[in-house]
Amino acid sequence: MTMAIHLSAALDGTGWHPASWREPDARPAEIFTARYWVDLAREAEAGALDFVTFEDALGLQSDRPDGPDERTDHVRGRLDAVLIAARVAPATTRIGLVPTATVTHTEPFHISKALATLDYVSGGRAGWRVQVSGRAHEAAHFGRRVVGPLDDSTIRELFDEAADYVEVVRRLWDSWEDDAEIRDAATGRFVDREKLHHINFDGRYFSVKGPSITPRPPQGQPLVTALAHASIPYAFANSAADLTYVTPANADHAREIVAQVSTRHIFADLVVFLDPSARERLDTLDRSVHTSDAAIFSGTASQLADLLLEWHAAGITGFRLRPGRLPADLQSITRSLVPELRRRGAFRDAYEASTLRGLLGLSRPANRYVEARVA
Repeated sequence: MTMAIHLSAALDGTGWHPASWREPDARPAEIFTARYWVDLAREAEAGALDFVTFEDALGLQSDRPDGPDERTDHVRGRLDAVLIAARVAPATTRIGLVPTATVTHTEPFHISKALATLDYVSGGRAGWRVQVSGRAHEAAHFGRRVVGPLDDSTIRELFDEAADYVEVVRRLWDSWEDDAEIRDAATGRFVDREKLHHINFDGRYFSVKGPSITPRPPQGQPLVTALAHASIPYAFANSAADLTYVTPANADHAREIVAQVSTRHIFADLVVFLDPSARERLDTLDRSVHTSDAAIFSGTASQLADLLLEWHAAGITGFRLRPGRLPADLQSITRSLVPELRRRGAFRDAYEASTLRGLLGLSRPANRYVEARVA
């Protein structure tokens, strides 16, 4: 029997093609409403996808790598990804919710409690896509430092900082033992102070005493994920993440990447235009130039299933599909691709776990401070 693969969808605006907002079934007037994101997440959940990601950044979308552009014909503006996920959580039941949160210019204490809160309101379905910011115009929003040219030295420093950031967040998630809350009305004790721990992190980039103000999340450690394109971010993901998104061009390239990435799960990103007229629609949309860091697929569900299984055989454990157009390509994923993969015995028929870590076969981690206290 074919080994099952994992599927997720990356949600952004009206889709990953910059002209997608002009499609007949697009809903550009609704992208700043909760209903829009709830509808997309529910569609993904109807297809039993492992999780959805929500894009975010510290600056407006831009076609330029070095700052904002002057375009008025592409979607600009976003809602906060963590807050979107928190709103979607009570409207869904099984699908994982993975917002993007940028570590550069922000504080780990804030992100740790926001994601812990998301894990609580979702019942253990929270994740995090860690993102760095190397753009000068984003740094200017905060005025704390100047970001220089993006050479290897600058990139390495950004990811070194990100590694410390994730470590602080993980320690804060563990800073409450699972049974720290007593809630004993008879004795008047709500919490056992001996089971709250100062993390006392003192590093190059952060000095954080702790403990968190939010008890340990239901998953213990929400899923940490990262997008990586080259050796420095690969190394970061290997040390800090549970899951890495990568961008292979083909199966051979996928094998090369898999040899460099050691996280339990490796998801390939792929932009998809998925219906019998996909090529025609893509040609029409591409009158507005579309550039992508990930490979672009256009074709049928059967053809996409062939590609996914070929890359899966090369070592890719799952896929983060980026719908070129929303909701059209997301619906094609859930209503055409998923049934095709099920016919081949390559995708689940129903959710088999209630937490995101459970869906991915990851156990609930032990608390580091309990282990240290018991040792």
